[in-house]
Amino acid sequence: MSDSQRHPYPGHAPHDPYSHSSRAHPLVQQIMGRHDKENELYMMSTSGRSHTSTDGDGASAIQSVEIHQQYRGFKAVYYNPVIQVVFLGFVCFMGPGLFNALNGLGGGGMLDATTSANANSALYATFAVAAFFAGSINNVLGSRLTLLLGTTGYALYIGSYLAYNIHPNMGPFVIAAGAYLGISAGLLWTAQGSLMLAYPTEDQKGKFIGIFWSIFNLGGVVGAAVSLGNNFDNTSNEVTNGTYIGFVVLTGIGVLIPLLMANPLKMIRTDGTRVVTPRHPSWRSEFYGLWITLRRDPWICFLFPMFFTSNWFYTWQFNDYNGALFTIRARALNNLIYWLSQIVGSVSIGFLLDQRSLTRRFRAFTGWCVLLVMVFVVHTWAYFYQKDYTRDTIADKIDIHEPPYVSRLWLYIFCGLLDAMWQTTAYWFMGAMSNDPAKLANFSGFYKSLQSAGAAGIWRGDAMKLPFMNIFISTWVLLVAGLIFALPMIHMRVKETTEETDETFAHISYRRDEEKSQHDNRA
Repeated sequence: MSDSQRHPYPGHAPHDPYSHSSRAHPLVQQIMGRHDKENELYMMSTSGRSHTSTDGDGASAIQSVEIHQQYRGFKAVYYNPVIQVVFLGFVCFMGPGLFNALNGLGGGGMLDATTSANANSALYATFAVAAFFAGSINNVLGSRLTLLLGTTGYALYIGSYLAYNIHPNMGPFVIAAGAYLGISAGLLWTAQGSLMLAYPTEDQKGKFIGIFWSIFNLGGVVGAAVSLGNNFDNTSNEVTNGTYIGFVVLTGIGVLIPLLMANPLKMIRTDGTRVVTPRHPSWRSEFYGLWITLRRDPWICFLFPMFFTSNWFYTWQFNDYNGALFTIRARALNNLIYWLSQIVGSVSIGFLLDQRSLTRRFRAFTGWCVLLVMVFVVHTWAYFYQKDYTRDTIADKIDIHEPPYVSRLWLYIFCGLLDAMWQTTAYWFMGAMSNDPAKLANFSGFYKSLQSAGAAGIWRGDAMKLPFMNIFISTWVLLVAGLIFALPMIHMRVKETTEETDETFAHISYRRDEEKSQHDNRA
Protein backbone atom coordinates (compact mmCIF):
# COMPACT_ATOMS: atom_id res chain seq x y z
CA MET A 1 0.00 0.00 0.00
CA SER A 2 1.40 3.39 -0.98
CA ASP A 3 1.91 6.26 1.44
CA SER A 4 -0.93 8.21 -0.08
CA GLN A 5 -3.26 5.26 0.27
CA ARG A 6 -2.32 4.57 3.89
CA HIS A 7 -2.81 8.17 4.94
CA PRO A 8 -6.33 8.96 6.16
CA TYR A 9 -6.72 11.87 3.70
CA PRO A 10 -5.22 12.06 0.22
CA GLY A 11 -4.71 15.78 0.79
CA HIS A 12 -2.15 14.89 3.47
CA ALA A 13 0.12 12.95 1.18
CA PRO A 14 3.81 13.91 1.41
CA HIS A 15 3.81 16.02 -1.75
CA ASP A 16 0.29 17.40 -1.69
CA PRO A 17 0.46 20.67 -3.66
CA TYR A 18 -2.50 22.03 -1.71
CA SER A 19 -1.04 21.60 1.75
CA HIS A 20 -0.41 24.61 3.99
CA SER A 21 3.28 23.84 4.00
CA SER A 22 3.49 24.79 0.33
CA ARG A 23 0.94 27.58 0.10
CA ALA A 24 0.35 29.22 3.46
CA HIS A 25 1.79 32.47 4.69
CA PRO A 26 5.07 31.98 6.63
CA LEU A 27 3.39 33.11 9.85
CA VAL A 28 0.82 30.35 9.48
CA GLN A 29 3.61 27.85 8.78
CA GLN A 30 5.40 28.95 11.93
CA ILE A 31 2.33 28.59 14.13
CA MET A 32 0.81 25.47 12.59
CA GLY A 33 4.12 23.73 11.82
CA ARG A 34 4.97 21.76 8.71
CA HIS A 35 2.66 18.81 8.46
CA ASP A 36 5.06 16.42 6.75
CA LYS A 37 7.87 16.98 9.25
CA GLU A 38 5.48 16.51 12.16
CA ASN A 39 4.26 13.26 10.67
CA GLU A 40 7.85 12.02 10.55
CA LEU A 41 8.80 13.17 14.05
CA TYR A 42 5.63 12.74 16.04
CA MET A 43 3.34 10.26 14.33
CA MET A 44 4.76 6.81 15.18
CA SER A 45 2.21 4.33 13.91
CA THR A 46 2.08 0.96 15.64
CA SER A 47 -0.85 -0.62 13.85
CA GLY A 48 -3.58 0.28 11.39
CA ARG A 49 -6.72 -0.90 9.75
CA SER A 50 -8.21 0.11 6.43
CA HIS A 51 -11.38 -0.35 4.49
CA THR A 52 -12.79 0.70 1.14
CA SER A 53 -15.71 3.07 0.68
CA THR A 54 -17.56 3.65 -2.54
CA ASP A 55 -19.05 7.01 -3.41
CA GLY A 56 -22.12 7.74 -5.45
CA ASP A 57 -20.16 7.69 -8.72
CA GLY A 58 -18.76 4.27 -8.06
CA ALA A 59 -15.32 5.58 -7.22
CA SER A 60 -13.61 3.97 -4.28
CA ALA A 61 -11.06 5.29 -1.82
CA ILE A 62 -8.83 3.52 0.66
CA GLN A 63 -9.19 4.88 4.19
CA SER A 64 -7.06 4.09 7.19
CA VAL A 65 -7.55 4.59 10.88
CA GLU A 66 -4.17 4.18 12.53
CA ILE A 67 -3.40 3.73 16.20
CA HIS A 68 -0.42 5.78 17.38
CA GLN A 69 1.89 5.48 20.35
CA GLN A 70 1.16 7.87 23.20
CA TYR A 71 3.74 10.43 24.27
CA ARG A 72 5.82 9.87 27.41
CA GLY A 73 7.15 12.10 30.16
CA PHE A 74 6.42 15.81 29.94
CA LYS A 75 4.97 15.46 26.45
CA ALA A 76 2.43 12.95 27.76
CA VAL A 77 1.13 15.67 30.06
CA TYR A 78 1.42 18.61 27.67
CA TYR A 79 -0.17 16.82 24.72
CA ASN A 80 -2.89 15.23 26.83
CA PRO A 81 -6.27 16.22 25.32
CA VAL A 82 -7.66 17.06 28.77
CA ILE A 83 -4.77 19.46 29.45
CA GLN A 84 -5.30 21.20 26.13
CA VAL A 85 -9.01 21.58 26.84
CA VAL A 86 -8.03 23.11 30.19
CA PHE A 87 -5.83 25.61 28.30
CA LEU A 88 -8.77 26.28 26.01
CA GLY A 89 -10.99 26.84 29.01
CA PHE A 90 -8.60 29.45 30.40
CA VAL A 91 -8.52 31.28 27.06
CA CYS A 92 -12.27 31.71 27.41
CA PHE A 93 -11.96 32.29 31.17
CA MET A 94 -9.93 35.44 30.50
CA GLY A 95 -11.99 36.65 27.55
CA PRO A 96 -15.67 35.79 27.23
CA GLY A 97 -15.81 34.63 30.86
CA LEU A 98 -14.93 38.10 32.14
CA PHE A 99 -17.14 39.65 29.48
CA ASN A 100 -20.02 37.57 30.85
CA ALA A 101 -19.24 38.72 34.38
CA LEU A 102 -19.48 42.34 33.27
CA ASN A 103 -22.56 41.82 31.12
CA GLY A 104 -24.23 39.80 33.86
CA LEU A 105 -24.33 42.86 36.10
CA GLY A 106 -27.01 44.26 33.83
CA GLY A 107 -26.14 47.12 31.51
CA GLY A 108 -22.44 46.32 31.84
CA GLY A 109 -22.58 47.80 35.34
CA MET A 110 -23.83 51.15 34.05
CA LEU A 111 -26.66 53.15 35.56
CA ASP A 112 -28.29 53.57 32.14
CA ALA A 113 -28.28 50.30 30.20
CA THR A 114 -29.05 51.85 26.78
CA THR A 115 -25.42 52.28 25.66
CA SER A 116 -24.58 48.75 26.76
CA ALA A 117 -27.62 47.32 24.95
CA ASN A 118 -26.66 49.14 21.73
CA ALA A 119 -23.05 47.92 22.05
CA ASN A 120 -24.30 44.36 22.50
CA SER A 121 -26.53 44.72 19.47
CA ALA A 122 -23.55 45.87 17.37
CA LEU A 123 -21.43 43.09 18.86
CA TYR A 124 -23.83 40.32 17.94
CA ALA A 125 -24.61 41.78 14.52
CA THR A 126 -20.95 41.59 13.47
CA PHE A 127 -20.57 38.30 15.34
CA ALA A 128 -23.34 36.80 13.22
CA VAL A 129 -21.47 37.62 10.01
CA ALA A 130 -18.00 36.75 11.30
CA ALA A 131 -19.05 33.46 12.83
CA PHE A 132 -20.67 32.32 9.60
CA PHE A 133 -17.28 32.27 7.87
CA ALA A 134 -15.09 31.75 10.92
CA GLY A 135 -15.05 27.97 10.53
CA SER A 136 -13.40 28.35 7.16
CA ILE A 137 -10.97 30.98 8.48
CA ASN A 138 -10.07 28.65 11.34
CA ASN A 139 -9.30 25.82 8.92
CA VAL A 140 -6.85 28.03 7.02
CA LEU A 141 -5.13 29.95 9.83
CA GLY A 142 -5.15 27.16 12.39
CA SER A 143 -6.77 27.10 15.79
CA ARG A 144 -4.02 28.81 17.79
CA LEU A 145 -3.72 31.83 15.51
CA THR A 146 -7.50 32.05 15.28
CA LEU A 147 -7.79 31.94 19.07
CA LEU A 148 -5.10 34.61 19.42
CA LEU A 149 -6.91 36.97 17.07
CA GLY A 150 -10.17 36.15 18.78
CA THR A 151 -9.03 37.25 22.24
CA THR A 152 -8.04 40.79 21.23
CA GLY A 153 -11.53 42.26 21.19
CA TYR A 154 -12.34 41.59 24.84
CA ALA A 155 -9.69 43.89 26.33
CA LEU A 156 -10.69 46.67 23.92
CA TYR A 157 -14.38 46.27 24.69
CA ILE A 158 -13.97 46.34 28.46
CA GLY A 159 -11.52 49.23 28.10
CA SER A 160 -14.24 51.16 26.26
CA TYR A 161 -16.49 50.82 29.32
CA LEU A 162 -13.72 52.31 31.45
CA ALA A 163 -13.40 55.19 28.98
CA TYR A 164 -17.17 55.72 29.05
CA ASN A 165 -17.22 55.71 32.84
CA ILE A 166 -14.63 58.51 32.84
CA HIS A 167 -15.91 60.40 29.77
CA PRO A 168 -19.69 59.97 29.34
CA ASN A 169 -19.53 61.25 25.75
CA MET A 170 -17.65 58.10 24.64
CA GLY A 171 -20.81 56.14 23.83
CA PRO A 172 -19.97 55.76 20.10
CA PHE A 173 -16.57 54.30 21.05
CA VAL A 174 -18.28 51.67 23.21
CA ILE A 175 -20.54 50.70 20.30
CA ALA A 176 -17.57 50.55 17.88
CA ALA A 177 -15.64 48.39 20.34
CA GLY A 178 -18.67 46.12 20.52
CA ALA A 179 -18.68 45.78 16.73
CA TYR A 180 -14.98 44.84 16.72
CA LEU A 181 -15.50 42.36 19.54
CA GLY A 182 -18.18 40.66 17.45
CA ILE A 183 -15.61 39.94 14.73
CA SER A 184 -12.92 38.69 17.10
CA ALA A 185 -15.38 36.67 19.18
CA GLY A 186 -16.62 34.93 16.04
CA LEU A 187 -13.08 33.70 15.43
CA LEU A 188 -12.48 32.68 19.04
CA TRP A 189 -15.66 30.68 19.53
CA THR A 190 -15.38 28.83 16.24
CA ALA A 191 -11.81 27.74 16.97
CA GLN A 192 -12.89 26.78 20.48
CA GLY A 193 -15.78 24.66 19.24
CA SER A 194 -13.65 22.84 16.69
CA LEU A 195 -10.94 21.92 19.21
CA MET A 196 -13.28 21.07 22.07
CA LEU A 197 -15.22 18.62 19.91
CA ALA A 198 -12.22 17.20 18.03
CA TYR A 199 -9.96 16.30 20.98
CA PRO A 200 -12.17 13.81 22.87
CA THR A 201 -13.14 10.32 21.80
CA GLU A 202 -16.84 9.74 21.23
CA ASP A 203 -17.53 8.64 24.80
CA GLN A 204 -15.61 11.63 26.26
CA LYS A 205 -17.38 14.49 24.52
CA GLY A 206 -19.80 15.29 27.33
CA LYS A 207 -16.94 15.18 29.85
CA PHE A 208 -14.73 17.50 27.78
CA ILE A 209 -17.56 19.95 27.18
CA GLY A 210 -18.28 19.93 30.92
CA ILE A 211 -14.60 20.56 31.78
CA PHE A 212 -14.37 23.42 29.33
CA TRP A 213 -17.66 24.97 30.39
CA SER A 214 -16.71 24.79 34.07
CA ILE A 215 -13.39 26.59 33.56
CA PHE A 216 -14.94 29.09 31.19
CA ASN A 217 -17.65 29.89 33.73
CA LEU A 218 -15.01 30.32 36.42
CA GLY A 219 -14.14 33.47 34.49
CA GLY A 220 -17.64 34.70 35.18
CA VAL A 221 -17.31 33.62 38.82
CA VAL A 222 -13.95 35.33 39.36
CA GLY A 223 -15.07 38.43 37.50
CA ALA A 224 -18.27 38.56 39.51
CA ALA A 225 -16.30 38.11 42.75
CA VAL A 226 -14.00 41.00 41.80
CA SER A 227 -17.03 43.12 40.99
CA LEU A 228 -18.75 42.18 44.26
CA GLY A 229 -15.65 43.04 46.29
CA ASN A 230 -15.23 46.40 44.59
CA ASN A 231 -18.87 47.35 44.83
CA PHE A 232 -20.11 45.85 48.09
CA ASP A 233 -20.31 49.26 49.75
CA ASN A 234 -21.18 51.09 46.55
CA THR A 235 -24.48 52.99 46.68
CA SER A 236 -24.34 54.62 43.23
CA ASN A 237 -25.85 51.67 41.30
CA GLU A 238 -22.95 51.62 38.81
CA VAL A 239 -19.58 49.90 39.08
CA THR A 240 -16.31 51.63 39.99
CA ASN A 241 -13.38 52.34 37.66
CA GLY A 242 -11.30 49.82 39.61
CA THR A 243 -13.60 47.02 38.45
CA TYR A 244 -13.08 47.91 34.80
CA ILE A 245 -9.30 48.27 35.23
CA GLY A 246 -9.03 44.84 36.82
CA PHE A 247 -10.98 43.30 33.95
CA VAL A 248 -8.81 45.00 31.32
CA VAL A 249 -5.63 43.60 32.90
CA LEU A 250 -7.02 40.07 33.05
CA THR A 251 -8.27 40.08 29.47
CA GLY A 252 -4.86 41.33 28.35
CA ILE A 253 -3.26 38.29 29.99
CA GLY A 254 -5.76 36.09 28.18
CA VAL A 255 -4.43 37.21 24.80
CA LEU A 256 -1.16 35.38 25.53
CA ILE A 257 -2.59 31.98 26.50
CA PRO A 258 -3.09 30.63 22.93
CA LEU A 259 0.69 30.93 22.46
CA LEU A 260 1.13 28.28 25.19
CA MET A 261 -1.17 25.72 23.58
CA ALA A 262 -0.03 22.65 21.66
CA ASN A 263 -0.13 22.37 17.90
CA PRO A 264 -3.27 20.33 17.10
CA LEU A 265 -1.31 18.39 14.47
CA LYS A 266 0.69 16.75 17.26
CA MET A 267 -2.32 15.72 19.33
CA ILE A 268 -3.26 12.07 19.84
CA ARG A 269 -6.56 11.10 21.44
CA THR A 270 -6.64 8.77 24.43
CA ASP A 271 -7.64 5.86 22.16
CA GLY A 272 -4.52 6.36 20.02
CA THR A 273 -6.23 7.99 17.04
CA ARG A 274 -4.98 11.26 15.61
CA VAL A 275 -6.81 14.53 15.84
CA VAL A 276 -7.30 15.34 12.17
CA THR A 277 -6.51 18.87 11.04
CA PRO A 278 -8.08 19.76 7.66
CA ARG A 279 -5.89 21.09 4.84
CA HIS A 280 -7.84 22.88 2.14
CA PRO A 281 -6.26 24.67 -0.82
CA SER A 282 -7.80 28.14 -0.98
CA TRP A 283 -9.98 30.71 0.74
CA ARG A 284 -12.57 30.31 -1.99
CA SER A 285 -12.75 26.59 -1.34
CA GLU A 286 -12.98 27.18 2.39
CA PHE A 287 -16.10 29.32 1.97
CA TYR A 288 -17.44 26.72 -0.43
CA GLY A 289 -16.95 24.24 2.42
CA LEU A 290 -19.88 25.83 4.25
CA TRP A 291 -22.16 24.86 1.39
CA ILE A 292 -20.60 21.40 1.27
CA THR A 293 -21.38 20.94 4.97
CA LEU A 294 -25.02 21.88 4.48
CA ARG A 295 -25.34 19.72 1.39
CA ARG A 296 -23.79 16.62 2.91
CA ASP A 297 -25.35 16.95 6.36
CA PRO A 298 -28.62 18.91 6.01
CA TRP A 299 -29.88 17.61 9.37
CA ILE A 300 -27.84 20.36 11.01
CA CYS A 301 -30.56 22.77 9.81
CA PHE A 302 -32.95 21.28 12.37
CA LEU A 303 -30.67 22.61 15.12
CA PHE A 304 -30.69 26.15 13.71
CA PRO A 305 -33.67 27.31 15.86
CA MET A 306 -31.90 25.93 18.94
CA PHE A 307 -28.78 27.83 17.92
CA PHE A 308 -30.76 31.02 17.23
CA THR A 309 -32.26 31.18 20.71
CA SER A 310 -29.16 30.10 22.66
CA ASN A 311 -28.25 33.69 23.68
CA TRP A 312 -31.71 35.22 23.42
CA PHE A 313 -32.48 34.69 27.10
CA TYR A 314 -29.49 36.75 28.30
CA THR A 315 -31.24 40.03 27.55
CA TRP A 316 -34.15 39.34 29.87
CA GLN A 317 -31.99 37.68 32.54
CA PHE A 318 -29.24 40.32 32.67
CA ASN A 319 -30.94 43.62 31.85
CA ASP A 320 -34.65 43.09 32.44
CA TYR A 321 -34.43 40.99 35.60
CA ASN A 322 -31.08 41.40 37.34
CA GLY A 323 -30.41 44.93 36.12
CA ALA A 324 -33.99 46.11 36.55
CA LEU A 325 -34.85 44.79 40.02
CA PHE A 326 -31.68 44.85 42.16
CA THR A 327 -29.12 47.25 43.63
CA ILE A 328 -25.54 47.09 42.29
CA ARG A 329 -24.48 45.06 45.34
CA ALA A 330 -27.29 42.55 44.86
CA ARG A 331 -26.61 42.44 41.10
CA ALA A 332 -22.96 41.60 41.77
CA LEU A 333 -23.87 38.83 44.21
CA ASN A 334 -26.51 37.46 41.83
CA ASN A 335 -23.91 37.49 39.08
CA LEU A 336 -21.42 35.52 41.18
CA ILE A 337 -23.94 32.82 42.09
CA TYR A 338 -25.31 32.71 38.53
CA TRP A 339 -21.94 31.71 37.08
CA LEU A 340 -21.31 29.23 39.89
CA SER A 341 -24.61 27.58 39.05
CA GLN A 342 -23.49 27.31 35.44
CA ILE A 343 -20.58 25.12 36.51
CA VAL A 344 -23.01 22.79 38.26
CA GLY A 345 -25.30 22.77 35.24
CA SER A 346 -22.61 22.00 32.67
CA VAL A 347 -20.97 19.24 34.72
CA SER A 348 -24.27 17.56 35.59
CA ILE A 349 -25.66 17.50 32.05
CA GLY A 350 -22.25 16.45 30.68
CA PHE A 351 -22.18 13.56 33.14
CA LEU A 352 -25.62 12.44 31.98
CA LEU A 353 -24.74 12.68 28.29
CA ASP A 354 -21.63 10.52 28.78
CA GLN A 355 -23.28 7.64 30.67
CA ARG A 356 -22.02 4.66 28.66
CA SER A 357 -24.43 2.34 30.48
CA LEU A 358 -27.17 4.08 28.47
CA THR A 359 -27.49 4.01 24.71
CA ARG A 360 -26.42 7.13 22.86
CA ARG A 361 -29.89 7.76 21.47
CA PHE A 362 -31.43 7.39 24.93
CA ARG A 363 -28.95 9.91 26.30
CA ALA A 364 -29.81 12.33 23.49
CA PHE A 365 -33.55 12.12 24.14
CA THR A 366 -33.00 12.30 27.91
CA GLY A 367 -30.92 15.46 27.53
CA TRP A 368 -33.68 16.92 25.37
CA CYS A 369 -36.30 16.11 28.02
CA VAL A 370 -34.19 17.68 30.78
CA LEU A 371 -33.98 20.91 28.77
CA LEU A 372 -37.73 20.94 28.14
CA VAL A 373 -38.51 20.51 31.84
CA MET A 374 -36.01 23.22 32.82
CA VAL A 375 -37.43 25.67 30.27
CA PHE A 376 -40.94 25.34 31.69
CA VAL A 377 -39.86 25.33 35.34
CA VAL A 378 -37.75 28.49 34.96
CA HIS A 379 -40.21 30.47 32.87
CA THR A 380 -43.36 29.48 34.74
CA TRP A 381 -41.64 30.59 37.94
CA ALA A 382 -40.32 33.79 36.36
CA TYR A 383 -43.73 34.72 34.96
CA PHE A 384 -45.12 35.26 38.45
CA TYR A 385 -42.42 37.88 39.07
CA GLN A 386 -42.45 39.48 35.62
CA LYS A 387 -46.21 40.16 35.64
CA ASP A 388 -45.77 42.47 38.64
CA TYR A 389 -43.37 45.04 37.14
CA THR A 390 -42.75 47.01 33.93
CA ARG A 391 -40.16 49.56 32.78
CA ASP A 392 -42.36 52.34 34.18
CA THR A 393 -43.25 50.84 37.56
CA ILE A 394 -39.83 49.96 39.00
CA ALA A 395 -38.98 52.31 41.85
CA ASP A 396 -36.95 50.94 44.74
CA LYS A 397 -34.28 48.34 43.97
CA ILE A 398 -34.16 45.09 45.96
CA ASP A 399 -31.08 44.72 48.19
CA ILE A 400 -29.57 41.54 49.64
CA HIS A 401 -31.03 42.09 53.12
CA GLU A 402 -34.64 42.49 51.98
CA PRO A 403 -37.20 39.64 52.25
CA PRO A 404 -38.02 39.34 48.50
CA TYR A 405 -34.36 38.81 47.63
CA VAL A 406 -33.83 35.11 48.44
CA SER A 407 -36.62 33.66 46.30
CA ARG A 408 -35.60 35.81 43.33
CA LEU A 409 -31.99 34.74 43.77
CA TRP A 410 -33.08 31.09 43.54
CA LEU A 411 -34.80 31.83 40.24
CA TYR A 412 -31.57 33.36 38.95
CA ILE A 413 -29.70 30.20 39.99
CA PHE A 414 -32.07 28.10 37.89
CA CYS A 415 -31.57 30.52 34.99
CA GLY A 416 -27.84 29.80 35.20
CA LEU A 417 -28.43 26.05 35.30
CA LEU A 418 -30.64 26.23 32.21
CA ASP A 419 -28.12 28.33 30.28
CA ALA A 420 -25.24 25.91 30.90
CA MET A 421 -27.37 22.86 30.13
CA TRP A 422 -28.63 24.40 26.89
CA GLN A 423 -25.15 25.30 25.60
CA THR A 424 -23.58 21.98 26.65
CA THR A 425 -26.34 19.91 25.08
CA ALA A 426 -26.21 21.89 21.84
CA TYR A 427 -22.48 21.18 21.54
CA TRP A 428 -23.08 17.53 22.39
CA PHE A 429 -25.67 17.25 19.62
CA MET A 430 -23.15 18.68 17.15
CA GLY A 431 -20.47 16.30 18.38
CA ALA A 432 -22.86 13.37 17.98
CA MET A 433 -23.21 14.22 14.30
CA SER A 434 -19.52 14.10 13.39
CA ASN A 435 -15.93 13.66 14.57
CA ASP A 436 -14.50 15.61 11.63
CA PRO A 437 -12.83 18.86 12.80
CA ALA A 438 -13.54 20.64 9.50
CA LYS A 439 -17.24 19.83 9.69
CA LEU A 440 -17.32 20.64 13.41
CA ALA A 441 -15.68 24.00 12.75
CA ASN A 442 -18.44 24.80 10.28
CA PHE A 443 -21.09 23.52 12.71
CA SER A 444 -19.63 25.83 15.37
CA GLY A 445 -19.67 28.68 12.89
CA PHE A 446 -23.35 28.11 12.13
CA TYR A 447 -24.04 27.87 15.87
CA LYS A 448 -22.37 31.14 16.75
CA SER A 449 -23.66 32.94 13.67
CA LEU A 450 -27.29 32.13 14.35
CA GLN A 451 -26.86 32.60 18.09
CA SER A 452 -25.48 36.07 17.46
CA ALA A 453 -28.15 37.01 14.92
CA GLY A 454 -30.81 36.31 17.52
CA ALA A 455 -28.92 38.14 20.26
CA ALA A 456 -28.35 41.20 18.05
CA GLY A 457 -32.07 41.52 17.46
CA ILE A 458 -33.20 41.13 21.05
CA TRP A 459 -30.50 43.44 22.47
CA ARG A 460 -31.58 46.10 19.99
CA GLY A 461 -35.17 45.55 21.08
CA ASP A 462 -34.14 46.11 24.68
CA ALA A 463 -32.32 49.31 23.71
CA MET A 464 -35.55 50.48 22.05
CA LYS A 465 -37.37 49.89 25.36
CA LEU A 466 -39.61 47.02 24.31
CA PRO A 467 -41.85 45.95 27.23
CA PHE A 468 -40.21 43.50 29.62
CA MET A 469 -43.11 41.07 29.21
CA ASN A 470 -42.72 41.00 25.42
CA ILE A 471 -39.05 40.10 25.73
CA PHE A 472 -39.83 37.49 28.39
CA ILE A 473 -42.59 35.75 26.39
CA SER A 474 -40.47 35.73 23.22
CA THR A 475 -37.69 34.03 25.19
CA TRP A 476 -40.00 31.31 26.49
CA VAL A 477 -41.61 30.63 23.09
CA LEU A 478 -38.32 30.49 21.17
CA LEU A 479 -36.71 28.10 23.64
CA VAL A 480 -39.61 25.67 23.30
CA ALA A 481 -39.58 26.03 19.50
CA GLY A 482 -35.85 25.31 19.39
CA LEU A 483 -36.35 22.04 21.22
CA ILE A 484 -39.26 20.96 19.03
CA PHE A 485 -37.29 21.57 15.83
CA ALA A 486 -34.33 19.60 17.22
CA LEU A 487 -36.37 16.43 17.70
CA PRO A 488 -36.25 15.21 14.06
CA MET A 489 -32.45 15.56 14.00
CA ILE A 490 -32.11 13.56 17.22
CA HIS A 491 -34.40 10.85 15.88
CA MET A 492 -32.85 10.56 12.42
CA ARG A 493 -29.21 11.55 12.87
CA VAL A 494 -28.01 10.52 16.34
CA LYS A 495 -26.71 6.95 16.15
CA GLU A 496 -24.85 4.71 18.56
CA THR A 497 -21.51 5.72 17.03
CA THR A 498 -20.16 8.18 14.52
CA GLU A 499 -19.04 6.23 11.47
CA GLU A 500 -15.40 6.42 10.43
CA THR A 501 -16.49 7.64 7.02
CA ASP A 502 -17.78 10.82 8.67
CA GLU A 503 -14.15 11.76 9.33
CA THR A 504 -12.62 10.54 6.07
CA PHE A 505 -15.03 10.15 3.21
CA ALA A 506 -16.30 13.72 3.50
CA HIS A 507 -12.76 15.01 2.99
CA ILE A 508 -12.19 12.73 0.02
CA SER A 509 -15.46 13.82 -1.58
CA TYR A 510 -14.73 17.45 -0.77
CA ARG A 511 -11.32 17.32 -2.44
CA ARG A 512 -12.81 15.66 -5.50
CA ASP A 513 -15.50 18.36 -5.77
CA GLU A 514 -12.95 21.12 -5.25
CA GLU A 515 -10.53 19.73 -7.83
CA LYS A 516 -13.39 19.31 -10.30
CA SER A 517 -14.36 22.95 -9.71
CA GLN A 518 -10.78 24.10 -10.37
CA HIS A 519 -10.64 22.01 -13.54
CA ASP A 520 -13.92 23.51 -14.78
CA ASN A 521 -12.63 27.02 -14.09
CA ARG A 522 -9.45 26.38 -16.07
CA ALA A 523 -11.50 24.97 -18.92
